[in-house]
Amino acid sequence: MIIANIAQLVEHVLGKGEVTGSIPVIGSKMNKDEIQKKISEIENAMMQADFWNDKNLAQSKIREMQDLKDSLEGIGKYDKGNAVVTIFSGVGGDDAEDWSAILLNMYSKYAEKHNYLINFLYENKNDNGGYRTATFEIVGKNAYGNLKHESGVHRLVRISPFNAAAKRQTSFSMVEVVPQFDKSDDSIKISPDEIEVEFTKASGPGGQNVNKRETAVRVIHKATKLSAFVSNERSQAQNKEKALEILKGKLFALRKSEEEAHQSGMSISKTTSAEWGSQIRSYVMHPYKLVKDHRTKVETSDINGVLAGEIDIFIESMKK
Repeated sequence: MIIANIAQLVEHVLGKGEVTGSIPVIGSKMNKDEIQKKISEIENAMMQADFWNDKNLAQSKIREMQDLKDSLEGIGKYDKGNAVVTIFSGVGGDDAEDWSAILLNMYSKYAEKHNYLINFLYENKNDNGGYRTATFEIVGKNAYGNLKHESGVHRLVRISPFNAAAKRQTSFSMVEVVPQFDKSDDSIKISPDEIEVEFTKASGPGGQNVNKRETAVRVIHKATKLSAFVSNERSQAQNKEKALEILKGKLFALRKSEEEAHQSGMSISKTTSAEWGSQIRSYVMHPYKLVKDHRTKVETSDINGVLAGEIDIFIESMKK
C-alpha cells in the first residue's frame, strides 16, 4: 500500500481523529502513594499462612505486585516483552520505499547487536527491493520497552539514487511499534462482532499452499479502522491468530496515546498533525550529515553508524 501524504500516513496507522467506541480501558490510574500502598498490602498478604492456599490467586497477586513495582520505576506492563514493528512508506515514491527498506535494515542491525530475533509477518516489496509495507516481530527481553518510542514519522533527506538529475529528495516513512500480545492475555478483549476478517492469497514463505489458497489474513477493528495483516504463517488459522495479537497491541498503543494526549490537554488529531514538522527524527545525508531526534534534541553526525543499527543514543534519551 502506498500512502500519498503524511496525513494519510498517520491516519492509516492511528485511525481518523479522536477514537471513541469499544476500546478497552487499560487499567486504572494510581498515584505513587496508592501504588506503594497496594504493594504493601500484597506484601502483607504474602506473610499470611493461607496465602498459598489458592496457588493461582497467589501467583496472580505476585505478578500484580511486580507490575506495580515496574510502574513505580517507569516500566510499562509490556516493556519487558517482544515488539511488533510495522513500517509504512509515505511521500516519495521509490525513494520512500527504499527509505523503508533502509529503516528495516537499521532495526534488523539493532536487533542483531542486542541478540534479538526477527520474525517477518508480512512484506510488500517493490521491484527495486524497497518496501511499501513490512511487519515483523522483534523477539527478546525488553524489546518493546526499548523500541516503543521509535513510533512516528522518520524523515530522510538525500540525493535520490532514482533521479537521473541527481536532485535532493525528501522521503517519509511511518514506523509503528506495538507490544506483542499472546492469546492468553485477556487484558484487551475483542469480540467477533467488533472486527471484519478478510482473506487473500499469500505471496511470501509458507510452503506449498502459497498462492493456491487464501491463507493471508487481514483483521480490521470496525470502531477504529485499525487493521493487522499477516501472511507469513503457514495456515489461515495461524495468520488470523497472529493478526488478532497484533490488533490487540495496536489497540493498547492507541489507548495509551489517547490517555497521554488527554493528560497533556491535546486530542489525538492534534498530536498526529500532518504538517511537515510532524516527524520524530530526521536523517540528513545531503548537503551535510546529521541525524536529529526532534523530541529530545539529541543528534549525531554519524549517520552511517545510526543506519547500521547504532540507535541506542536516541532510545536511551527517550527514557530520561
